[in-house]
Amino acid sequence: MAAIEAIVPERKSQRDIGFALGIVAILAILFLPVPAILLDIGLAFSIALSVLILMVALWIQKPLEFSAFPTVLLIATLLRLALGIATTRLILANGHHGVGAAGHVIEGFSQFVMSGDFVIGIVVFLILITVNFLVITKGATRIAEVGARFTLDAIPGKQMAIDADLNAGLIDDKEAQHRRRELEEESSFFGSMDGASKFVRGEAIASLITIAVNVFGGIIIGTTRHGMPLGHAADVFTKLSVGDGLVSQIPALIVSLAAGLLVSKGGTKGTAEQAVIGQLGAYPRALWVSAFLMLMFALVPGLPFLPFMVLAGLMAFIAYAIPKKLAEEKAIVVARAAAEQEKKDVAARESVKESLKTPEIEVCLGRQVSSQIQTAHSELSHRVAKMRRKFARQYGFVVPEIKLTDSLALAPKSYQILIHGTVAATQEIRPGELLVVVGDGPSPDVPSDPVREPAFGMKAHWVLESYGAEVRRGGFEPIDGASVLLTHLSEVIRNNLPQLLSYKDMRGLIDRLDPEYKRLLEEICPSQISYSGLQAVLKLLLAERVSIRNLHLILEAIAEITPHARRAEQIVEHVRMRIAQQICGDLAENGVLNVLRLGGAWDLSFHQSLKRDVKGEVIEFDIDPRLVEQFGTEAGEAIRTRMRETHNFALVTAPDARPYVRMIVERLYPTLAVLSHLEIARGVEIKSLGTIS
Repeated sequence: MAAIEAIVPERKSQRDIGFALGIVAILAILFLPVPAILLDIGLAFSIALSVLILMVALWIQKPLEFSAFPTVLLIATLLRLALGIATTRLILANGHHGVGAAGHVIEGFSQFVMSGDFVIGIVVFLILITVNFLVITKGATRIAEVGARFTLDAIPGKQMAIDADLNAGLIDDKEAQHRRRELEEESSFFGSMDGASKFVRGEAIASLITIAVNVFGGIIIGTTRHGMPLGHAADVFTKLSVGDGLVSQIPALIVSLAAGLLVSKGGTKGTAEQAVIGQLGAYPRALWVSAFLMLMFALVPGLPFLPFMVLAGLMAFIAYAIPKKLAEEKAIVVARAAAEQEKKDVAARESVKESLKTPEIEVCLGRQVSSQIQTAHSELSHRVAKMRRKFARQYGFVVPEIKLTDSLALAPKSYQILIHGTVAATQEIRPGELLVVVGDGPSPDVPSDPVREPAFGMKAHWVLESYGAEVRRGGFEPIDGASVLLTHLSEVIRNNLPQLLSYKDMRGLIDRLDPEYKRLLEEICPSQISYSGLQAVLKLLLAERVSIRNLHLILEAIAEITPHARRAEQIVEHVRMRIAQQICGDLAENGVLNVLRLGGAWDLSFHQSLKRDVKGEVIEFDIDPRLVEQFGTEAGEAIRTRMRETHNFALVTAPDARPYVRMIVERLYPTLAVLSHLEIARGVEIKSLGTIS
């Protein structure tokens, strides 16, 4: 390793020395005479270097990948100027020997490009100068100038964006440093390109002066020093000068084209082929229209048929082939993404971390129950989705997805409902049988097995499916096994709503609020109540099956009470009073609210059991256990009696005792609503069912 570390710096230093010697050699050419053979090598190297620069400019992904272009452009320009001076020296010194006096490269250009006629050479040279000077270089200079100006103006905003991403945790320190360095390089690059484009424009002017000097100086030297006829001297020196000009202008034109491609690339990523051909070919309809126009030109009398027809056919073929190619590429990308996702899913399923994840709602099915459910899986999925939508409309938040799994540990006819991995209910379904709920009514007059209905604990009977028609004729409504399971699942979810409202769900509800209520939330959270405290309030409401669909009204009520109370229980009581209209509306039947009142004796007993501090706030509930037992007995009898008479009613008590009455009643009747007198909304029609006394 030490030997390698010693060799690498040595090679780097040798490369630096070689590069420096190359620059010195270019400078030496400016002053020292160069043989024709070395001049040929130098001119060939100049052309090769310009072609290499153009190819790199075509294949880079973004301009910053060729950030050394201004330096390379300066070196290439200096090399061409040095070679131009060297060729001038040879032309003026040896021009009387003929067109081969300045080497074979210039001789070849003078014969091939000019076709032996210096007038053609002058015209071609002037056209190249015009194209390079007025078109390519001028446009590239303007693009670089505007790009540099816009880049410099955008630096403060980009710096602030980088700092904002860093503060938000979207990027780390290394990424921030990389982006800042890239921003600095971008500004320096466009600024350098603005000045580097001037090199090529200056070289074009220098080439004009050089060719004029070579022509007139050569004619004077040839006629006065070497006794050449004026016509012969003009022919030889003009050919040599124009050939020299062409040899220098062709590489200059290539480098100018590379500069124009580089600065015009802008924010487009990818190679020039991807940027140009990919975007031009991305619109098949444009190609179809172009092909049609070429076909029209081919049919116009007087215009050549073959070129336009070939172009029309080529464009039509490309327009036809591109959609197929794009579809194939899209299919490949989709298949590749699906394969990668499948690999990730398999890896996730096999990982130990995946085994630690617990589904929020899970239904485990026994073997026979699973086979029965799987036959109607699509219908079951539809009914589950419908049930989740119903819960969302009724309670104001979306319950988690329900996972169905098979379990060999269960009895074949059993199923389990799990909430956060904990068994909430276990029941049995009999495949091939129907459940008939009878309650306190008569039993069906068919062979049956008496059971308790799993959702509400009512009396029921399992009967064979073959007796279904007979049971219906008897006035009963039999229920299939899937409906029994879904009804039970629905009731279990209702009983566990507080556990299913996660912090993420609450944040999702907040994000869907209107901007005005988001500002209200910012005023009270976290200065007066924390987000976890807000979640606790919502959970307490859901625990009593109070919907949180009107979240904006709940937030307004919380904002009213939080300056005066911080305990979640106190906040909930105030919120319930503010949304009394909603609570009563959900409990009423046909606009009538059925209520069962707490008798005066029990109101007094609960009131005397409340211990208060000096501010009058309840700090303790101290009641004799015998009174609790007696209340449970009397309340149970009254509630059971009313439940047989009416489907839906509420128990009404004093406001300060309501939470404690609810605490006792929910152990016996978890679905029974307990209201305070202040929670009965104005204008609601009340029907009294009696009192507990």
